[in-house]
Amino acid sequence: MKLLHLDSSALGTNSVTRELTAAVVARWQDAVADLSVDYRDLDADPLPHLTGRSLAKADPAQAEADEATMQQFLAADVVVIGAPFYNFSIPSTLKAWIDRVAVAGRTFRYTAEGKPEGLAGGKRMVIVSGRGGLYGDASPADFQEAYLRQVFGFLGVTDVEIIRAEGVAYSDQHRADALAAAHASIRSPLAEAA
Repeated sequence: MKLLHLDSSALGTNSVTRELTAAVVARWQDAVADLSVDYRDLDADPLPHLTGRSLAKADPAQAEADEATMQQFLAADVVVIGAPFYNFSIPSTLKAWIDRVAVAGRTFRYTAEGKPEGLAGGKRMVIVSGRGGLYGDASPADFQEAYLRQVFGFLGVTDVEIIRAEGVAYSDQHRADALAAAHASIRSPLAEAA
């Protein structure tokens, strides 16, 4: 079984999402003996933003790196994504990664009737969401979790779990309480891995 672990927070060791993704991955490693983990830090090693040159594969080295990114995603059985809430959305580094894996004919296609069909199903997605404020489940200001559910659902990934720590910027106590609640919400992968 293969797990892809992505972090995108720019906050380094102060990051809520990095702490929580590490806990999720550790839980999987404890539960699944043959688990292989690939790690990618999108802040330390960002992909360039999508451009006409990258779409045209004008740079062979970049085209090769983009294909490796796609293959890493396609090969994963489980994807754990650290997605902090930046300016009501996700970090641009995470968006650049999504632009490499949301590719027509590879992870989605349109049927003859013009309906989208996801081609990357069969994966489990664990999205770790960190938010400085309180937004809840259905805030009109949420362009983070709603976007991630939409894009991965479009790719055919429907088994999506959200682990959320919010209100972490209010006070040290809010942060501690939010992290404790988020850690407590991490599900055991045993049932899914069996």
